Amino acid sequence: MSTDRLAGETPPGQEAAPGTAEARTPDDAAGPGGAAAPESPAAQEGAAAPGEGATGREESAETAGAEAGAAASGAEAGAVGSGEETGTPSTGAESATPASGADAANPGAANGSPASGPETGTPSSGAETAAPASGAAAANPGAAKANPASGSAKATADALAAAVRAVESGERSAASFFSDAPRPARPAAPAAQPAKGAPQGGPQAGPTGPGPELTRQPTAQETGGPARPGGPEGGATGPADAAPAATGPAPVPRPAVRSLPGVEGVRQVLAAGGAPETLAEQTAEVLGERAAEALGEDPWLLLGVPGVRPEQADGFARALLGPACGPGDERRAQALVGWLLEQAALAGHSALEAAALRAALAQRSVPDPDDALQAAIADGAVLVFQDAIDEPGGRARPATGDDEEEQPVRVLLGLDRFAMAEESVADGLARLLNTFEAVAEPTRDTAPAEDCEAAADGATADEAKADETTAAGDAQVTDGDTPGESPATTAPAADTPATGIPTDHDTAPRPAPPSATAWEAVAAAAPSPSAAELIRAAAHSGLVAHTGAEAARAEPAALIAAARSLGLRAFGATHTENGRRRLAAHLTDSAADATATGSPDPAAAAVTVSGLLSGREGPGRDADGALALDLLVVLDAPQLDLETAALLVESLTDGTRLVLSGDPGVLWSAGPGRLFADLLAARFCPQVASRTPDFGPIGELVSGIGIGELSQVEAPGKEVVIVPVRDAGEAVHRTVQLVADSVPRAFGVPSDHTQVITVGHGGAAGTRALNAALKERLNPGPGRFGGFDPGDRVAYTPAPGRTVPGTVTGADAAGLHLDCDGSALVVPREQVGTGAVRHGWALTAHQAAGTRWPAAVVVLPGDATGGLTRAWVYTAFSRGERHLSVVQGADQALARAVAEVPVKERTTRLRSLLQQSVQSSKEPTAAD
Repeated sequence: MSTDRLAGETPPGQEAAPGTAEARTPDDAAGPGGAAAPESPAAQEGAAAPGEGATGREESAETAGAEAGAAASGAEAGAVGSGEETGTPSTGAESATPASGADAANPGAANGSPASGPETGTPSSGAETAAPASGAAAANPGAAKANPASGSAKATADALAAAVRAVESGERSAASFFSDAPRPARPAAPAAQPAKGAPQGGPQAGPTGPGPELTRQPTAQETGGPARPGGPEGGATGPADAAPAATGPAPVPRPAVRSLPGVEGVRQVLAAGGAPETLAEQTAEVLGERAAEALGEDPWLLLGVPGVRPEQADGFARALLGPACGPGDERRAQALVGWLLEQAALAGHSALEAAALRAALAQRSVPDPDDALQAAIADGAVLVFQDAIDEPGGRARPATGDDEEEQPVRVLLGLDRFAMAEESVADGLARLLNTFEAVAEPTRDTAPAEDCEAAADGATADEAKADETTAAGDAQVTDGDTPGESPATTAPAADTPATGIPTDHDTAPRPAPPSATAWEAVAAAAPSPSAAELIRAAAHSGLVAHTGAEAARAEPAALIAAARSLGLRAFGATHTENGRRRLAAHLTDSAADATATGSPDPAAAAVTVSGLLSGREGPGRDADGALALDLLVVLDAPQLDLETAALLVESLTDGTRLVLSGDPGVLWSAGPGRLFADLLAARFCPQVASRTPDFGPIGELVSGIGIGELSQVEAPGKEVVIVPVRDAGEAVHRTVQLVADSVPRAFGVPSDHTQVITVGHGGAAGTRALNAALKERLNPGPGRFGGFDPGDRVAYTPAPGRTVPGTVTGADAAGLHLDCDGSALVVPREQVGTGAVRHGWALTAHQAAGTRWPAAVVVLPGDATGGLTRAWVYTAFSRGERHLSVVQGADQALARAVAEVPVKERTTRLRSLLQQSVQSSKEPTAAD
C-alpha cells in the first residue's frame, strides 16, 4: 500500500462491504506502488451536507469499517478502512493531537450525527427493540457512561459475562437472563489505571489476546427478538433504575478547564486536550447542550463525532486525564462499542455477531471485551438479537413444532436506530401485503342482480357497471371532472404544489378500484409477456418484487402507464435524476402505444426517491401525511438503504400497491442493509423475473458476468475495447488518452459524456489521481473557487448514498454554482469546504450506480484487485450505453473475482424478520 495514501483511504478489498470474509488487514492489502483504495459503500457517495442530518463520515477513518466488518464475518479483526467512501472527503488538512501525534480528523469533513437518521417506525412485535430507559439516545455511541466499577461491581460484571456465555451456549435464553433480576447499580469509581508495564501509548497498544470465540451455535426458544436489557414488562429494573444519576468520573489529575457555555466551552475543552478547535461545532451538535461538561468528564465521547478515530480520542483523553487514562477505562470501552457498530454500518452491516464485536474490542486493547459488551447492553446503548441460522441451502430452517429440538440461532448486537429501521421496513412491507384488498375475479355473463349482491356498498347493478367502466379508463365526466381525464389523476395533481403541502384535493376519497376484467384487459395489451406478467402480479398483490436488467425497465413503465389508464395514481421513483429521465422516456413510449394514460404528461409520473419523500416531486401528501398515490414502483431498489426504505414504506397508506424493481446483480446500497436481496431471499411476496435481455455486445458481456462468466464477445463496432496496462501510471495515461482523444474520435462521444469508473478514491489510479490528470488535460486552471474552476466536472453529494453529477458554472458569496443536467444548483461555501463536492471525471462504482453514460472507461489497476467482486464488475461494466473501454491491469484477478467472489456479504436481520412474519401469518391456520 502506498505510504502517501491520505488518511481515510481504504485498503484494497473493501469496495462493497469492508468487513466481511474477504476483508483484509493492511498488511495483506498492501499493493505495490500506491494502492488504489477501494471504498466502503457509504463513503463512495461522499459527505453529508451540513444541516441535512446525514450520517456521513470523514475520510480520516482510514481503518475503521473493515475492522468491524472483518469481525462481522468471523475473520480476524484488523485495522481496516471504511473512511475512503464513508462520508465527507478529506480536504487534505491534517492536524495531530499532541499526546499521540496521530492525524486528527478533518474538522469540516462530515456533519452528520451518528444518531441523525430518521425515526423510522415502531419495532415489530416479533422482534422488539429495547429503548434505553434513561431516555438518552442509544444510537449515540458517545453517551455518558458510568465510571469503572469497584470490586463489587467487578463481581457483577463477571456474573454478567458468565450469563452471556450461557446465552451463546444455549443453556439459557437471552430473555430469561434479562428478566431474572435487576442489574445492581454500579457505583462511580476512578478511572482504571494502565496495566503494569503497559506502554504510555496505552489504548494504542496491541491486542491483549484473542477475543472469546463461539464454541458452538446457540439455541433459543424464540428467535429474532431482541433481549431487552430490563424494563417494566420483564419485571427487571431498566438501566434508568439500576444506574445512579450521571455523576461523571471521579476527579483525576488533568488540566483545570473552566467550561464556558455553548460552542465556546466545547472549543476550550478541545484546546485543553490538544484536539482541533474546528471540531467544536460538530461536537456540540453531537453531544448537545452540555457538550463541554460531558466531554470534560468523558473525553472518549469525542469518538461520537464523525471522522474521529480511536487513537485520536485516546490522545485527547490522555491530555485531559493524565496517567490515570488507560486502555481498560470503562468509558473508553463503551465508546469503542458504539464506534465499531457505527463503522460496521458504514460497511453495510445493520448488526454484528457478538463474537465478531468481542474480537474487534480485543484488537483495540480492551482487556475484558465481555464485560464491555455486557455494560453496553445493560446501559441500553446496544441491543441484543437472536437470529435464526440458515440451513446449508440458504433457507431458514422450518419450524418443526417439536419443543425438544430448538432452532439454532446466532447472537447479534446492533444500534437501536438501525434495528428500528430494519423492523420498520419488515412491518411496513407486511402491512402493505396484508391490508391489500384483492380484486374480484372476472365473471362471465353475470346477471344484474348478482352484480348488485357483489357490490360492497349495496349499489344497484347499473351503478356497479358504471363504476367498472370508469375504472377501466373510459373518458367520462363525473362531479365536474374534465372530459378525457379520470378523477383519480386530476384530484391530486390539480392544486398540489411542488412542496407537497396537502390541499383540498388531498382529502378526496380514493378512486374506485379497477375490476379484475379491467386489469386483465390492460395486461393483454402490454408490450411484452414479462410486462403482462408484472401487471397481473400487481393487480393481485400489494407487494411485488421485479428483477431485470436495463432493458427490463420498460416493464415497470408499462405497469405505471396501465395503472394510470385505469384511473389510479401511479408513480415510478428512481435513485438518480439520470434514472428518472430514462424512466420518463419509457413512460412516453408506453403512453404512445396506449389508448389512454390518465395524464396529459406521462413523464410527470417519473420522480426520484429523494424528491418524492421531500415533496419536491410527485403527488405530495394527503391530510394524514401519507403519499397521495395508489401504486408506487421503485426502480433501482438495490440502492435503497434501510433508513430511506423505512421512511418510504411508512409514507404509504394501507392498501397502496408497492412494486420494488431492480437488477439483483448490481452493488447494494451505500448505506447499511441489503433490502432488495433480503426481500428476494425471504420469498416474502410474488416475484416476477424479466425475460427481456440486454442486447448488443455490452449487454452480452454484462449478462455473462451476472452468472459468473467473463468471456470475450464479438464487438464489430468496437463497442467493447480492452486496453492492457502494466502499472498504475500507464493506466492513468491511457485513461486520459481514451477520454480526450480516442472515444470522441471513434464514436463521436464528447469527453464530458464519457465517465471514468475506478475502484476507489485513493491510490495511484484512484479517483483523485485520475481527476487531477483529466482536469490538467481537459480543463486546466488554478482552482479559483475552493479548488474548482468553471467548466470542471464535479460530483456533489448532498446526502450519503446520493451523488449528483454536474458542471461548475461559477461561484459567489452564496457558494459554488453548478449545472446539474440542466438544473441550476448552488452548493453553500461551507459544504464545498467540507468536501461535499469532488471532481467528477472519475467516480467509484457506488457513485456511478443508477446512472448511465454514452461511454464508460473502467480502470482496473493491478494494486486494487482485492476490491473486485462480481457485483462491482457488473455495476461498472454496465454503466456504458454505446461504448465500454476497460483499462486492464488486474490480469487474472478480474476473471477470478467474477467467478469466485459474488459480493461482499453483509450482516442484516431483514430476511429473518420477513420470514418470521410469514410464519406468524401461517400459525393460526396450522392451529386450526
